[in-house]
Amino acid sequence: MTLIIYLVGWLILIGGVSWGLVAMHVSQHTIMIVAVIMLGIAVITGATRARNRDRS
Repeated sequence: MTLIIYLVGWLILIGGVSWGLVAMHVSQHTIMIVAVIMLGIAVITGATRARNRDRS
């Protein structure tokens, strides 16, 4: 459950960053690259944090 909440927060952050980039008229190709990189970081950090909490 912790992982899901963490990833939802990251999705909101990614959405906000993407919206900001659209407002600055950045190309969609660049926005997609940034979103995929941020999603990868979210999954890696989320899995690491969730695994550390489950051990205790």
